Amino acid sequence: VQLVESGGGLVQPGGSLRLSCAASGFTFSSYAMSWYRQSPGKERELVASISSAGVTTNYADSAKGRFTISRNNAQNTVYLQMNSLKPEDTAMYYCNGKRFNTIYWGQGTQVTVSS
Repeated sequence: VQLVESGGGLVQPGGSLRLSCAASGFTFSSYAMSWYRQSPGKERELVASISSAGVTTNYADSAKGRFTISRNNAQNTVYLQMNSLKPEDTAMYYCNGKRFNTIYWGQGTQVTVSS
């Protein structure tokens, strides 16, 4: 099983990034997928989630209106489009797959928002 995140980097405040998470080794279309983030000294927090079929999405209050989660089950990939980025969005972003009691995590991709 692998979840491989990409798309992180350094961006100026107000900029955009699109994170991708490529999944392999499990039945991707059966899993709800989520993006979490963690900053130094803080707990990992849920940013956004999407149901297995992509019908239902949920967002943290901090992400509503700025971030969009989507998935392509044919390509086993989940995305996080992040717009209007703020310095407080700086964190390591992790991809998560969950089905019942089975949970998979990626290794993370760093997002730094700074001028």
